[in-house]
Amino acid sequence: MRPIVKYVITRMTSYFITIFIGITICFLMPRFVPLDPVTIMLSRIKSVARINPEAYQAMRETFLEIFGLKGTLQEQYFNFIRRAIIGDFGISLAAYPSKVNFLIAIALPWTIGLLATVSFIAWIFGNIIGLLAVYYKDKKISSALQWLSIAVYPIPYYIIALILIYVFCFWLRLFPLMGGLPIGFKLSLDFRSVLTIIYYSFLPGLSIFVVSLGWWMLSMRALSINLSKEDFVRFAKMKGLRGRVILIRYIFRNALLPQVTSLAMGLGTIFSGSLVTESLFSYPGIGQLFYLAISENDVNLTMGVVTLSIIAVSTSALVIDLIYPLIDPRIRYGGR
Repeated sequence: MRPIVKYVITRMTSYFITIFIGITICFLMPRFVPLDPVTIMLSRIKSVARINPEAYQAMRETFLEIFGLKGTLQEQYFNFIRRAIIGDFGISLAAYPSKVNFLIAIALPWTIGLLATVSFIAWIFGNIIGLLAVYYKDKKISSALQWLSIAVYPIPYYIIALILIYVFCFWLRLFPLMGGLPIGFKLSLDFRSVLTIIYYSFLPGLSIFVVSLGWWMLSMRALSINLSKEDFVRFAKMKGLRGRVILIRYIFRNALLPQVTSLAMGLGTIFSGSLVTESLFSYPGIGQLFYLAISENDVNLTMGVVTLSIIAVSTSALVIDLIYPLIDPRIRYGGR
């Protein structure tokens, strides 16, 4: 068997095993919670309407069938796997009678548009600034950038989000407090809609951007400093190459490889949304949807969001494994 074929088969096998284990855990976790979502739903109905015992039991059996909670644990599991293969996660309890797929399809573009854009912009600026901090390491600006990134990175992004809400929403009143669009606004493919989306997404994106920028600056700076001590960099200096050439061709290109890996993995995690940030700003993304699922004990919606996240992260890892030997000459498909 050719090394490249063996390499791909091994990675694909690991990929499907990871997804299978992740989905299985995703199925079992809500079943261990001592709360019955159907009972909670029926209790809400009983609080506003009088139901006799026969009707109550009939409604319970119906809801268990609709939400995929009827039968033994083994029967529920195989039913869930069968539906997950075709991408059907059933009916949402919190947004009944909407389907989980419909809710995810509405929320997913908001999360991808926000987190993917912010992550990519922060990655570009963080790497450039981190590299410049190494190039101008004897300048005061380099030291200032280093201390700024060290000060900003440990701060949780929700703390920065709260600060931004207080300053720009309550104090200066420059941005809206919540939502992704004004009430009654109709989206269309025009410049006005794009500006409105950017306007409402600015503060949630800025809270994530600040923390992400600090991380990318620190990581690129640390990688560049370590690479500058390698033998091939010393040899390049002995050949008389200019500092800028060494920085870009020797240090930056090698430091970029792990940064690309981190970016790809980060892009995989955006499919689970930014739970706290989206909840604080009431942003209509996957994070807000996930918060609704947890708070309402919506088993189907929780499993749908988590399963999507598992598949996205596993796929990102698989793509990295398959293309990494193409971008890094030190790695070969045959393991040599």
